[in-house]
Amino acid sequence: MQHTVVERELEMRLILSPERGVPVPARLGYRSDDPFAVHITFHINSAHPVDWTFARDLLVEGVFRPCGHGDVRVWPTKADGRSVVLMALSSPDGDALLEAPAPQVSAWLERTLRAVPPGSEGRRLGIDDALDQLLAR
Repeated sequence: MQHTVVERELEMRLILSPERGVPVPARLGYRSDDPFAVHITFHINSAHPVDWTFARDLLVEGVFRPCGHGDVRVWPTKADGRSVVLMALSSPDGDALLEAPAPQVSAWLERTLRAVPPGSEGRRLGIDDALDQLLAR
C-alpha cells in the first residue's frame, strides 16, 4: 500500500504573556501509515527540534470548538482580528501556549482528510492483512 505524507511549514507564535509572543517556525505533518495522528515539529533555538504527536480528531475539532484535556488542549479564537487556533501543550519539561493561523491549519487538515477520510483510518493500518497472514500459517 502506498503511503501519503501531507506537510505544511508555518510560523506559529509562542505566547509568553497577553502582550508578548515570539515566532516559532513549525511543520505540521500527517502520514497515512499513522492515520490517527498528527505530528508537529517546532524549530526552536536548540540542537534538536521539539516534536509533538496527538490525535488528528483533536485538532479537527479544536478548529471549531474548545476540546482536549490533559497534555493537549486546542481551541479557536480571534487575535488582532485574525482567526487563530490556540494549542496548550503540557509535558514534564514544561507548558507552552502556541497560536497558529486558523486558515493555514484548516487548509492543511482538509488535505489530510482527503488523503484519509474520517472513518477509514483503521483500514490504513493493515491489521486485517496481518491477521489474514497470521491465520493462514
